Amino acid sequence: MQFLPAIHPPALATPQAWCFAFVGNQLLLPEGDELGLQPLVPTLLAAEASTRHYLGTLAGQDCWALLLPAAPAGWVSAPLRMAMMRFDPALAALAGRAAQILEWDRSHRFCGVCGTPTTLQPGERARICPACQHAAYPRLSPAMMALVWRPGELLLARSPHYAKGMYSALAGFVEAGESLEDCVHREVAEEVGLQVQDLRYFGSQSWPFPNSLMVAYTARWTAGQIVPQAGEIEDAQWFAIDALPGIPPRFSIAGHLIRDTLALMQAGGHL
Repeated sequence: MQFLPAIHPPALATPQAWCFAFVGNQLLLPEGDELGLQPLVPTLLAAEASTRHYLGTLAGQDCWALLLPAAPAGWVSAPLRMAMMRFDPALAALAGRAAQILEWDRSHRFCGVCGTPTTLQPGERARICPACQHAAYPRLSPAMMALVWRPGELLLARSPHYAKGMYSALAGFVEAGESLEDCVHREVAEEVGLQVQDLRYFGSQSWPFPNSLMVAYTARWTAGQIVPQAGEIEDAQWFAIDALPGIPPRFSIAGHLIRDTLALMQAGGHL
């Protein structure tokens, strides 16, 4: 399904629309449809929305992000992460987009410079301060992810907040003045005390918890012994490629990164 982003709805609304409605940070789904999201007539929810933003069209149907004060009769709320894991990839991406736009709108109702209430800017996705003209656009926080490898092994780590038995690639936010590659080298050194080379870009994923852009790399180990960063890394180990622990599902880019790299190494491919 092709998504075409837009800010303003067309003069003629489509007969049905994809409505991504939230109460707080919980996504609303029709009762009996907890495993998917069906096209909805916009008036079912839009009339009760305290905030709404047009997103564009998916497969020719209008798409809306809606914020409601409470779940209407016939609707149930679900954690966004759980819902996204069950959606078609196109719907999951749109649900994440909707959540990020609603969070941006909520957190920029007042100017961060002078405190004046802001207004929506016609023609672009922005909130403008009428007093000092400061513009607030939806922001993304770039974060790198690095899967460190050496022949026959992958380095995986777990943070204290991970599910029991779950390990993943290293990750961390980019600091001011850093390139993504600088961030990879710094985070790997900080989190596990290793040095790496031969960084290879794998892919990226918008991560709406609340507004990250995950950029994933593989990196070849060159030196160092594992020293987990206190308070950040609960455990980190080299795992043989035929004996990995629990890893994230393919819903996340970490799941894709680890599985695709594993398949390439098992096939004898070059990283």
